[in-house]
Amino acid sequence: MSSTNDTTQTTGATGEDQIFEWHPIDLIREYEPQKKQHDQQNGQLQNSSNGATTTHKPGRFALVVLNQPLTHLGLVKRLWKNASIRVAADGGANCLYDVAGMNGDHYFDDLTAIIGDLDSLTTETRTYFTTHSSSSQTKTAIIHDPNQYSTDFGKSVDYLRGPSCSKPDTPLPDIIVIGGLGGRVDQGLSQLHHLYLFQSSPSYADGRMYLFSGESLTFLLKSGTHKIRVREPGQANKPEKDVFAKWVGILPVKEPSRIWTKGLEWDVEDWPTEFGGQMSTSNHVLPETEVVEVRTTRDVLFTIALRDI
Repeated sequence: MSSTNDTTQTTGATGEDQIFEWHPIDLIREYEPQKKQHDQQNGQLQNSSNGATTTHKPGRFALVVLNQPLTHLGLVKRLWKNASIRVAADGGANCLYDVAGMNGDHYFDDLTAIIGDLDSLTTETRTYFTTHSSSSQTKTAIIHDPNQYSTDFGKSVDYLRGPSCSKPDTPLPDIIVIGGLGGRVDQGLSQLHHLYLFQSSPSYADGRMYLFSGESLTFLLKSGTHKIRVREPGQANKPEKDVFAKWVGILPVKEPSRIWTKGLEWDVEDWPTEFGGQMSTSNHVLPETEVVEVRTTRDVLFTIALRDI
């Protein structure tokens, strides 16, 4: 087991010999409240389609909402429900208020904190979240950090990895970031830059990070072999059960790499990839594939399309 939470597992040695297991379905899975608690305690998940039991259980993860208009609210609400900590980076709180609180929807009231220089936070949003928290024990904290050498995204990550949210001898939570790729190009590139910046450890020692952009989920594959579960066991060739759509990209944003893939329509072996050269974009997950395997010699971004729910 890795030092991250139970959402992912890491085994193997170092460098290119490392083997990483990914279970992104767990982030978006719809759990039955009582069953979820029972299964987490027993370290098991039941496959409702065929009764099969796996030994993998969902782990603790934190949610960061950036200052981008929220779309695909079904997926956003699923992520919100499954998260253990929920933070808005400054104007991200406005986005939550605009789609819910303003309209009398209290789904996002249990926001843990609003963090940043607060130059984008409106008076209406601040008032709402300081008076409509779901209970007196969970009032939304307003944390002003005026540091101009850090983005509001960075301040949120520092908070989640700091003493307010972490305990000794407890793995840091994985982090899902909502928004960031649907607005200005420089802001989108900044979010991709942060996926590298906040995951400098070759073994994800500080937790893993996922970028949710409404239509896709993007995460960083470190040097090594990655086994990414894209379908539940026994649900191949059942498109109505899929969480992910078929489109996949493997992007060598930081530096050139060589990659090997299994489970895609156009698999490659020892394939050089770089900006200005070859890149694997708009590839397809095969209908029979449950686990996509990617081996890479350098860090690359993996992105997969999501079905709307």
